[in-house]
Amino acid sequence: MIIYITRHGQTEINAGGRAQGRNGATLNEKGVEQAIELRKKFENEQIIFDYIYSSPQERAIQTAKISTGREDIIIDDRLNVYDLGNADGLLMSEIKITGTVPDMAIYKGVEKLEDYKKRIYSFINEILQKYKASDYTILIVGHKDSVGMLSAYFEGFKVETIYDDYLKLSCSNGRYKKYVLKK
Repeated sequence: MIIYITRHGQTEINAGGRAQGRNGATLNEKGVEQAIELRKKFENEQIIFDYIYSSPQERAIQTAKISTGREDIIIDDRLNVYDLGNADGLLMSEIKITGTVPDMAIYKGVEKLEDYKKRIYSFINEILQKYKASDYTILIVGHKDSVGMLSAYFEGFKVETIYDDYLKLSCSNGRYKKYVLKK
């Protein structure tokens, strides 16, 4: 099985240096261009996806559809972006961060990292169990945090506290990571 994990294309919120959580925007012009470039890469490498999974956020769904030219996207709520609570939409430079997350003593509604990790790992464990004996090629479209957390899973990076910087394993908007799993 081969798993591709990609981060959605750019939005105006990304471009403005703001934290983008569940109150996110759709792709901007550059984001659409990034998704088109991603599609060209997939076509040039002759990659055909058996399954395409996406976060329920519109920017991820748009990226999935544009980059593959397909409509049969499987939306999974477990891939939803990390909930930033009321830090969502604030300038990144102004947010008080503790480890890798907005300071929960300041911002209400911030998702607990262990809950986030649990839902992302639940998703990937289900995918691996469901398709483990296959030669399927699967695309997962998500966010900076989900690309980072999924990469931590595949690369054996331990995420046990908010100080374990799994985000460094992510990628830029419109880029992807590839994991080849042996049967």
